[in-house]
Amino acid sequence: MSQIDGRSHDLRSDIAFAFVLALAFYVAWLVRNVLLVLYVSALLAVVLRPIVRAVSTLQIGRWRPFKGYAILALLLLVAGALTAFGFLALPPVVHDLQEFGKEAPTRLPRILEKLKHVPFADRVNTDEVNAHIQDFISNAATYLLLSIKNWASAIFSIAMGLLLTVYFILEGDIAYRWALSFIRPESRVRLDSALQRAEVRMGKWLLGQGGLMLILGLASTIVYAELHVRYAYALGVLTGLLNIIPVIGAAVCIALTLIVAALDSWGRVVGVAIFYVVWLQVENSFLIPRIMGNRVGLPGLAILVALLLGSALGGVLGAIVSVPTAVLVSVLMDEYLVQKEAV
Repeated sequence: MSQIDGRSHDLRSDIAFAFVLALAFYVAWLVRNVLLVLYVSALLAVVLRPIVRAVSTLQIGRWRPFKGYAILALLLLVAGALTAFGFLALPPVVHDLQEFGKEAPTRLPRILEKLKHVPFADRVNTDEVNAHIQDFISNAATYLLLSIKNWASAIFSIAMGLLLTVYFILEGDIAYRWALSFIRPESRVRLDSALQRAEVRMGKWLLGQGGLMLILGLASTIVYAELHVRYAYALGVLTGLLNIIPVIGAAVCIALTLIVAALDSWGRVVGVAIFYVVWLQVENSFLIPRIMGNRVGLPGLAILVALLLGSALGGVLGAIVSVPTAVLVSVLMDEYLVQKEAV
């Protein structure tokens, strides 16, 4: 009789556990956007913490100017860089957009006429394209008003993400130890060791990727300026920044630069294309082996798969954190799943 009671008790416990687990997954699905912001903020805190530590230990003689103010100094630096970018790079873009809006009825037919001389573009119905563009320009104000709510939500999410990142940097150790306290003591040390290794590798990835971003940003700005491409400084900075998304980021920005260059001269298009081909060769054969080395420890195929999965699950944010997430997953898999041969 007691065995029957024990079995029924176990069955009720299993049913209750399954119900609670299903409810937890349902709630997680409802707040998936919030969970994504929390995860991205925590991951950024992990990869940015070495920079904060380096800034806080910066010493000039016996004076440590950023001791206790490293995060504030980094935030002010980022804010200053964004402000400078806005004042220097955006006004030409805004001015040209305003002029284009005024002259669109006369300039569009000439631009579309030029497209007829491009291979395969002569099959495009230019009248239909012209009508769509005119309709978009005439309703641009309406589109802007309708998208204000989405923009406000995106800005709020970014602001909260930055605030959470700061809090994770300041109080991340407390939250980390609290999370580990749910693990049994005999398993806690092993998990802590694996996570510490993942943190080191993610920090090295950020350092190497930051170097590649800086080199590409400077090189592209110089090349665009020498080719007299419109918005050379804005496009150069954007090319460097988007390189934080390996492979895809720089390719998207180069495609945008090709479109901008095509507005003025096909020679500039050829120049930008040659620059990108040369950059790919230099990056893959010289820069990545010397700057990145074995920092990530992932094959190229794994990085591409991580990018595809990250962008599918989380859009741009997912693509940005896909590589460090792949590093974390690879370390955990190596620790718990890979069957290593006994030496």
